[in-house]
Amino acid sequence: MAYLVRDAMRRTPMRAAFEGARLSRAFASVPGIPWATVDPNTLSEESPFVASNLVKGEWKASKEYLDIVDPMNGEKFIKCPNTTFEELQPFKESLAACPKTGLHNPFKNNQRYLMYGDITFKAAQEMRKPEVVDFFARCIQRVVPKSYKQAVGEVVVSRYFLENFCGDQVRFLARGFTVPGDHPGQQTQGVRFPFGSVGLITPFNFPLEIPVLQLMGALYMGNKVLTKNSSTTSLVPEQFVRLLHHCGMPAPDVDIINCDGPVMEALLKEPAVRTTQFTGSSRTAEHLSRELAGKVKIEDAGFDWKILGPDVQDVNYIAWQCDQDAYACSGQKCSAQSILFAHQNYVAAGLLDKVKALAERRTLDNLTVGPTLTQTTEGMLGHMRALLQIEGASLLWGGKELANHTIPKIYGAIEPTAVFVPLKRILAPENFALCTREVFGPFQVVTEYAEGELDLVLEACERMDHHLTAAIVSNDKVFQHKVLGSTVNGTTYMGARARTTGAPQNHWFGPAGDPRGAGIGTPEAIKLVW
Repeated sequence: MAYLVRDAMRRTPMRAAFEGARLSRAFASVPGIPWATVDPNTLSEESPFVASNLVKGEWKASKEYLDIVDPMNGEKFIKCPNTTFEELQPFKESLAACPKTGLHNPFKNNQRYLMYGDITFKAAQEMRKPEVVDFFARCIQRVVPKSYKQAVGEVVVSRYFLENFCGDQVRFLARGFTVPGDHPGQQTQGVRFPFGSVGLITPFNFPLEIPVLQLMGALYMGNKVLTKNSSTTSLVPEQFVRLLHHCGMPAPDVDIINCDGPVMEALLKEPAVRTTQFTGSSRTAEHLSRELAGKVKIEDAGFDWKILGPDVQDVNYIAWQCDQDAYACSGQKCSAQSILFAHQNYVAAGLLDKVKALAERRTLDNLTVGPTLTQTTEGMLGHMRALLQIEGASLLWGGKELANHTIPKIYGAIEPTAVFVPLKRILAPENFALCTREVFGPFQVVTEYAEGELDLVLEACERMDHHLTAAIVSNDKVFQHKVLGSTVNGTTYMGARARTTGAPQNHWFGPAGDPRGAGIGTPEAIKLVW
């Protein structure tokens, strides 16, 4: 069933793009948050945040630091540890100190299940405070600029997840089973054990939500976690771990390392590390799969499709949802709408014109469009130009660099963009890889299909890689079952209000069609991965 909660976009006035001015939000009193160590309002080159490593329960400095630049203006506003190979010994010792049986399991230290239920309850309470919501939202905006509404949404989803696992719910995750024996006095009992020491690598685009959901799941099951977060956004998960300490989490349960890829890889190859969960690019996922001999669960790229069926519904709403799915957070969601298959009936109803009008409302002033942190301007525009070389292709909207911005050139800054490519041209062998390349930015491919061409659409879906999310926008049961029975996705939203993006605390969220696929958010996901 489709996720039906409408999350209407509002324009939220922002003061000029964080250029040294304080944000115009009501709750700026960071001194009232005793565990916080940064004021997002005052971050600047003159007052940078210095991130820390965490090992053996102690916050530690590093010999070297990286200067992280403000994605809005290029100022060096964060100093992030660049931990070297020579500094790894304390991390190795910390990992080795945790046995294979974990920090707790059904027969050892089982009071810790209730302890984590209590910690989770306290953390959820803390994240209900308006000043804490605002604090995390502003921290998120400083490192991965998105609208205030989107940033607050990330905080709220994280809190919902915590609320789902208070009290006895952590203990219930470890529920086992029994089977009657085949002779008197014999019985089979199955129990869930942790791995022991585990690795966790999280991405930049949801610097609170993804670390919270993944980290807590690993801790609930009894693992000791070594986490590496994206250096550009490490400020946010560090503050969350400090919140957990404030709520009673034993400090040695989690280690944090800030380093480059090869250094983290060396730690993950330590015998003590039993498994790793990785969220990020497909290239890195494939590399880790090889180097870690398959001991990895991945949630990598998603080239996410939306099919609009022949039964035209509320065109205004569906246009709004298409705009949100493709361009919210500047398209930097692994579940963002990558390609739109619009039935000719929707095109005739003016859907594309409505999406264009909505896309053109997005501005840098309120961060409904902003910098892309893994794609450059020229990289995205170059991809657009390559698509436009295909016969019959045309630019529907966008296609330009954002005007009057100060975003540094290492990042991207383009208008929300859509390129139309005829369906049969997409399917041509020489074009398919180009047309289905994920662009982690405000960019999508649009095509149209006629009555009798659904099988061509399904052929395209079958040939795609990275099946994360999808949407079937139709209330026609025959149409729905035809598409559902012919496609594979981690999460498929279905119905007149179907979307590709949704809140992963209330349903399975993870890729399908890959035995390494990890899920996040639900009890089933936690038990599968950890």
